[in-house]
Amino acid sequence: MGRRHRGQRDMRTERAHSHYTAVQLFDLVADVERYPEFLPWVLSSRIVRRHEQTVWVEMAMGNRLLSRIFSSVGTLDRPRRIDISSRDPMFERFQQTWTFEPASGGGTAVEYRVDFKLRSALLQALIGGSLADRAPAMMQAFKHRARRLYG
Repeated sequence: MGRRHRGQRDMRTERAHSHYTAVQLFDLVADVERYPEFLPWVLSSRIVRRHEQTVWVEMAMGNRLLSRIFSSVGTLDRPRRIDISSRDPMFERFQQTWTFEPASGGGTAVEYRVDFKLRSALLQALIGGSLADRAPAMMQAFKHRARRLYG
């Protein structure tokens, strides 16, 4: 399901098939304010601004001992694609893309690509390594959330 891109330690792509619709899955991923309910490393998340297909989000990520608030911008192309980026100083790179395509046998083909790296090696070590390593757990968390919401 997942794979690392050669030479890019902090880049990862996860793919999955879901029997839910692209609209259902898009709406689930776009509902960032619910992330703390099912993503254990997201402590809080709120949309601070919305304009047409763009949302500005403030999120606290970490654990009980260490957390960091950062901002990101999401571009929503419902129900096909979500692009998320950040120019927050804590990141050297931060780019995520979700795509939702109708699958030939029914359902939806989902792809999650992540490419981000923290500027601080200490912060990266404290958080627990590469954030891209969490891509499989992220995909699983969204699968479980979809089952819980949509049956």
